[in-house]
Amino acid sequence: MIFFVEEAAAGKRLDVYLNEKFSDKSRSHFQKLIAEGLITVDAAQVKANFKLTGGEEIFICEVEAVEVDYLPENLPLDILYEDAALIVVNKARGMTVHPAETVKHGTLVNALLYHCKDLSGINGVKRPGIVHRLDKDTSGVMVVAKTDIAHLSLAEQIKNKTATRTYRAIVHGVLSDNVGIITGAIGRDKFDRKKMAIVPEGKPAVTEFKVLERFENFTYVECKLQTGRTHQIRVHMAAIGHPLLGDTKYTSRKNPFDITGQALHSHTLNLIHPTTKEPINFTAPLPDDMKKILENLKGEI
Repeated sequence: MIFFVEEAAAGKRLDVYLNEKFSDKSRSHFQKLIAEGLITVDAAQVKANFKLTGGEEIFICEVEAVEVDYLPENLPLDILYEDAALIVVNKARGMTVHPAETVKHGTLVNALLYHCKDLSGINGVKRPGIVHRLDKDTSGVMVVAKTDIAHLSLAEQIKNKTATRTYRAIVHGVLSDNVGIITGAIGRDKFDRKKMAIVPEGKPAVTEFKVLERFENFTYVECKLQTGRTHQIRVHMAAIGHPLLGDTKYTSRKNPFDITGQALHSHTLNLIHPTTKEPINFTAPLPDDMKKILENLKGEI
């Protein structure tokens, strides 16, 4: 909820003003939201005794508490970091991030609910704690929010591109340029609604790439997202004629290696800690299947 303070409210404390404006909620209720950072004044966090001058923009993020209807499951988790605000994991290839109509068990959310039980509720029952997602067959680093204030901060960083992500991928063919930028608006494929494609009416998408190593028929690349569209790297690399190895959705090229799903790994994540405001950086080591493929490719040279 966003609204502007009336000029007549000049001089009032923030918590008193909100209690008067929304009389069905107690003053202590608003004090709690202010303390948790869920109420801002002109996009800044303030204290409950903040004196209003009139004309300020107030934002209230209040989420109704709901019961999560997915079962906690004792599944393996590769935890890279954890504190009271967030948890960072190295998601395994083949693990779905959150439950859906067709997948009720074995997801990252099921595992997280067993492990920490106190995930943010911004996304409601379907995706507790999930700030951003990885495709089922993409491995690597993911951050999950434990509190609503952490969720809001992390989501804002991703939206404003202050949180940066890099990926490692193995693609078909030999890229001629050492570095490049791929642009192309991404939306639903008109002929297959389960796929994404570069379409005029899509959302703007930009992917940077850098060649790490070339082989006879494949290239090992690093990709950096300037935007975060669904299947962005997979669509963009396929669009320039270098689809990801193992990506059966966006290429029919033969996969001669032992890997299920696309050879794509979320390698690094850099962000500002939502509580300490300090920069933090995480790296998820390359999974064994991609390591083995690279070793085999190096042996061919």
